Amino acid sequence: MPPLFTLGKDGPSTAHWAFMNVLVVGGAGYIGSHCVRQLIAQGHRPVVVDNLVYGHRAAVAKSVPFYKADLGNGRAMQAILKKHRIELVMHFAAYCYVGESVTSPLKYYKNNLAAPLTLLEAMLACGVKKFVFSSTCATYGVPDKLPLTEDHPQRPINPYGESKYDLENVLKALARSDGLSFAALRYFNAAGASADGAIGEDHDPETHLIPLAIAQVMGQLPCVQIFGTDYPTPDGTCLRDYVHVDDLSRAHILVFDKLKTPGTQLFYNLGTGTPNSVREVIAAVENASGQKVKTVLAPRRAGDPPGLYADNRKAVQELGWKIQYPTLESIVETAWHWHSTHPQGYDDKKKKPVAKAKSKSKKRK
Repeated sequence: MPPLFTLGKDGPSTAHWAFMNVLVVGGAGYIGSHCVRQLIAQGHRPVVVDNLVYGHRAAVAKSVPFYKADLGNGRAMQAILKKHRIELVMHFAAYCYVGESVTSPLKYYKNNLAAPLTLLEAMLACGVKKFVFSSTCATYGVPDKLPLTEDHPQRPINPYGESKYDLENVLKALARSDGLSFAALRYFNAAGASADGAIGEDHDPETHLIPLAIAQVMGQLPCVQIFGTDYPTPDGTCLRDYVHVDDLSRAHILVFDKLKTPGTQLFYNLGTGTPNSVREVIAAVENASGQKVKTVLAPRRAGDPPGLYADNRKAVQELGWKIQYPTLESIVETAWHWHSTHPQGYDDKKKKPVAKAKSKSKKRK
């Protein structure tokens, strides 16, 4: 008989009544690979599909069945679903560079919308009707109020957010027409790395603030730009909600038990609910590394709202979601551990110049 609980960082957690065969598409990417590890830890049996355009094969344990394939190949998807008797699919396979989505929208609609439609068609053909979707707070657009709740109007302002919003609408239609049960998890700024430092964030190009600041102190960047210092915030820089990648992963798994009823539609915001400014992120990296981050001030970027942060009460109350990395400092510590021990990331891309990381004992006073 399966156990009635699983073990997390802080001991027993949410009940899982049965282990599942789970297909993780985009499972070699940043968030997907962390979720694969969480699935294994909780007794589930993950199978990974990733085309490795942005993912890393080394981020997935060799013991996990892995297929280098595109979601748009319906025949391949059906074969994998049948071979492994998949019961639930998790989707992490979207492209997520906002600026690129504006200049190359077809790339985003093809990968983020058209390809998942083929996957969903294959799922329904195989009788698989449980789907966990990695969505985004970008579906909300510029917020009317903060913190953001799940009932906030969705008005995406770029093709990336629009492609995610469009797929949410497809899922709603399939819930009504075919009894698909799904959860759309709209999360904020994923950050950090696994506590043991085995896997972490390795994007090319990198656009996220925490790894950029770490790259600067490691000698891989001349400076970090701070875009705008005149926002109506305590220190004049943008406020964002940073949530640890393992906390995100646990939330994805917690929804499994909520998808038993055909046609279930669930929506959750995933963030800590605590906003941190750009300057606070820089300070946290300086504290973790013991080194000064070189910054330059730059004008505001078009479309950057002053603040974006979540009201996470629905996920906490309905899923029993417990955030294990509640502070920016705890998140950045894991990121520093990963980057300082893996200066080339997964070492499967072009080499980066690296200055020798200084000991934390030489911390700036």
